[in-house]
Amino acid sequence: MDLHNLKPAKGSTHRERRIGRGQGSGKGGTSTRGHKGAQSRSGYSRKIGFEGGQMPIYRILPKRGFKNINRVEYNAINISTLQQLAEKKNVDKIDREVLVNNGLAKKNDLIAILAKGELTAKVHVIADKFSAKAKAAIEQCGGTAELVNAPAAE
Repeated sequence: MDLHNLKPAKGSTHRERRIGRGQGSGKGGTSTRGHKGAQSRSGYSRKIGFEGGQMPIYRILPKRGFKNINRVEYNAINISTLQQLAEKKNVDKIDREVLVNNGLAKKNDLIAILAKGELTAKVHVIADKFSAKAKAAIEQCGGTAELVNAPAAE
């Protein structure tokens, strides 16, 4: 096999259909577009969501509520989870890196610490947000609650 005798596999290529080249070609006249109507004209492009003239589904279905574009979404972690983490992994400092390594958060998550459960371990917690009860519970055990990367919207 040499470069000069390479050919595509049999049946893998097709001849281009030559449309609008006279009646003798069998594809002349209307050039396979039919008679009249928008699709027969040059420059036609169908609107997104166009359903042939019937009422489109996006106009039939009701719209409810709204989406707040300023919403800041946090990954909520309870102090009971911090207690388990402190016991199992024997850590005294819990930050984003520790939570990500243990599968409790993703790298770019904002982390909020909530007060569900009990905390007895003395831990230094670094997070983006704390509930008032969670902060009090951490400090009651002799630990510290440090805010980091607090968003300016609040």
